[in-house]
Amino acid sequence: MVRNDLRNIAIIAHVDHGKTTLVNEMLRQGGAFRENQVIQDRIMDSGDLERERGITILSKNCSCVYKDIKINIIDTPGHADFGGEVERVLKMADGVLLLVDAAEGPMPQTRFVLSRALELRLMLIVVINKVDRPDARVTEVINEILELLMDLGASDEQFDSPMLFCSGRTGTASYSPDVEGVDLEPLFETIKNYIHCPTGDEEGPMQMLVSSIDYNDYVGRIGVGRVERGEIHVGDDVLVTDFHDPSLQRKERVSALYQFTDVRKEPCQSAKVGDIVAVSGVGEVTIGNTLCDKDTPDPLPFVKISEPTVEMTFSVNDSPFAGTEGEFVTSRQLKDRLFRELLKDVSLRVEETDSTDSFRVLGRGEMHLSILIETMRREGYELMVSTPKVLYKEIDGKICEPYERLVCDVPQDCVGSVMEKLGSRRGELREMLPQGSRTRLEFVIPSRGLFGYRNEFISDTKGEGIMSSVFYEYGERKGDISTRQNGSLVAFETGDSVTYGLYNAQERGALFIGPGVKVYAGMVVGSSPKPGDVTVNVCKKKHVSNMRASGSDEALRLTPPKQLSLEQCIEYLADDELLEVTPKSLRIRKRELDHAQRMRELAKKKNAQ
Repeated sequence: MVRNDLRNIAIIAHVDHGKTTLVNEMLRQGGAFRENQVIQDRIMDSGDLERERGITILSKNCSCVYKDIKINIIDTPGHADFGGEVERVLKMADGVLLLVDAAEGPMPQTRFVLSRALELRLMLIVVINKVDRPDARVTEVINEILELLMDLGASDEQFDSPMLFCSGRTGTASYSPDVEGVDLEPLFETIKNYIHCPTGDEEGPMQMLVSSIDYNDYVGRIGVGRVERGEIHVGDDVLVTDFHDPSLQRKERVSALYQFTDVRKEPCQSAKVGDIVAVSGVGEVTIGNTLCDKDTPDPLPFVKISEPTVEMTFSVNDSPFAGTEGEFVTSRQLKDRLFRELLKDVSLRVEETDSTDSFRVLGRGEMHLSILIETMRREGYELMVSTPKVLYKEIDGKICEPYERLVCDVPQDCVGSVMEKLGSRRGELREMLPQGSRTRLEFVIPSRGLFGYRNEFISDTKGEGIMSSVFYEYGERKGDISTRQNGSLVAFETGDSVTYGLYNAQERGALFIGPGVKVYAGMVVGSSPKPGDVTVNVCKKKHVSNMRASGSDEALRLTPPKQLSLEQCIEYLADDELLEVTPKSLRIRKRELDHAQRMRELAKKKNAQ
């Protein structure tokens, strides 16, 4: 059976190259909204975190109609840390739109997601977006894309893919970079004529691979996937199977089916070959399961998800302020929440430790884990997290560590400082390419060499640099990497910070807090420019007598404190520090809060050396 009335496409691109904005316009011009309807920008980024950060974290499904053809669109994440999403949702598509920024060109994540699409032998449409940018360099970007396709071993058909020139912001597309587009009709026509129609055996026993999971408080888990064979109906008895687990053969009943219409899930009674549907009523369904006809167990192979490369320890908050700001604070609640995340995030691993209060959480990168932490704190959880560490592997008797391909786009006068810093972090320069007043540097660097570097990079490039990285390979472990040179300013006593104490402390370094903040002994309140920690008393009040009035504190001028974001806190952490995360606060603290005990341990280390 050939479904001429249907096309399934995924949109893949690097972060911030305009995927979600282009989907907005495709929906608008595909008749998804009324003419006078007011819609928000980036309607597909439905999560608060996605809208705040301007990134797509979870893949989304939607559809539009062009000349009686339904186009199912899968908007995928661009950040490599959410690559698990990209790898699995491509199984639902027959073709991909490869979106590339007309100024930035192909970036590391472009290479990552494109390689996955080429491996699956998907049809390709190249879309050069943001051609209306004043710094667009369309000709060079075309050559870079062709070089990338050759580099990744594209087939002749994939190499000769059609190329379009778009502006997602204005909703226009054209076949030539010299001709200004009017609307997105060239894009719709190319999708209609070039992307293969879904095909399959309509009469055969039903078969559907679950590629994504949705969740609803009322109906529980919802499996999203494409019908590969036969038809599925509401009320059908199905067999849940798994290609990698032959023992799994569980009978379930389909209680509801939904198809994606515009940005909504619409209930339907049945679906056939090629349709992307959401199925509810199948309890405990998970990503990679195949729903089969009850008499024909025939699981489909599932794309192997890349292994995690970074780990952090999540533990119960045991600080002096524990339980004062969060709703969920116990180890049981923390464990339930972490294992619940595994149901929808295939790239994540959670392992129990010797302690009932701590869990090893393994992910694809700092961003991947920080998004989980931020999501949990917004849900009301209190927890502590350790500094991130890379996962080592033993290969051919050698200890190996993950390496990343890092691309930096920096102003020319900042090249020296960036190269010096990355060289000290064991980075190897692979390519240096001048681009007007800027230079693109490509490095291969151990993943641990990037921990804590992003803030330095922003400072070194005066806020004008762009850096992005993607997993490259496991290679032999390099020597020690010195990441953080400076020490911390550590609070000496518990209480409220006051201006007088802060004024004396700011002479020792940069403060993270202002007056009137609750602190406890062992909490990090600032950064020292010198190696080694400095103990400060930010709660110290001026001794008042008949000669010294407390009111003269108003004359003391405080430097505004440096407010750290969650990612900056994680980057700042030293091995002997933890980050206390609550719905209202982020506090860096020492593992050992007692000052005397810390001094004893430090003395032991010095004696041992």
